[in-house]
Amino acid sequence: MILTITMNPSIDISYPLDHLQIDDVNRVSKVSKVAGGKGLNVSKVINLLNHEVLATGITGGYFGQYIEDQLKKLELPYKFWHINQETRSCIAILHDGGKQTEILEAGPTLTEADGDQFLDHFKQLLKTSSLVTISGSLPAGLSADYYAKLIELTHQAGKKVLLDSSGKSLEAGLAAGPDLIKPNETELQQLLGQKIDLDVLKAALSRPELANIEWVVVSLGARGAFAKHGQDFYEARIPKIKVVSPVGSGDSTLAGMAVAIDRGEKAEDVLRWGMTTGMLNTMQAKTGWIDPSQFDEYYKQVTVTKY
Repeated sequence: MILTITMNPSIDISYPLDHLQIDDVNRVSKVSKVAGGKGLNVSKVINLLNHEVLATGITGGYFGQYIEDQLKKLELPYKFWHINQETRSCIAILHDGGKQTEILEAGPTLTEADGDQFLDHFKQLLKTSSLVTISGSLPAGLSADYYAKLIELTHQAGKKVLLDSSGKSLEAGLAAGPDLIKPNETELQQLLGQKIDLDVLKAALSRPELANIEWVVVSLGARGAFAKHGQDFYEARIPKIKVVSPVGSGDSTLAGMAVAIDRGEKAEDVLRWGMTTGMLNTMQAKTGWIDPSQFDEYYKQVTVTKY
């Protein structure tokens, strides 16, 4: 069973408008409210692939209950740790022919006791898990090395852990040696402090700070991905597709790779799984969503070359 962690989930609210009137009333006829957060997107795709998954993280208040009710409707198993603060909501206003204005709440501020209690909760869930994914931002109040603590606990239990984060939490997490990280080009540049392009990716991924990471998968958007697995390097290419929405495609990519690793697939096929689920998400309007019936068709169109 794959255990997915979302430490700072949200209710993602989408308001579509023909035109956003500043300093005036804007009336919306169609509103979308879904259980959001990068780790929950991962959870949804794993669940749609009919692979056993359990979602965890921290929720609280009425909004936390709303998220759990949404997952219940999706028949997606969950075991969150509850706090006495309100889970956040995030608003996306879609307006004026493709523009997107976002209003993102920071979420609750956790205490040291909250963090310690979740670690105990996590240890119990680890007993029945075979692989862990950690996605997204940390809530305020937790130290930047909190993901490193989760990674260390996972390895102590003899399980693999995949980390999809950025900034200080990613930097601190690297020291604990996650089994996979999945930065995009911008995140990799920030991590290594150098400009990255395809010509120098192999050298960049060979740097000492990444030596203890089994998988480093760099998302390249429509160009696919470039990856290091152990001492080997791979370039994955995807076919041209009709993009409906790219939001959540990185999370969907992680979900596909997590399932493939949990199934024991070989390196090339791990990349094919990830590229396929990432593509399928971009073909959907819903975030963190795929049509499993299309999987085989697009899986066959992914090419993976040893670099």
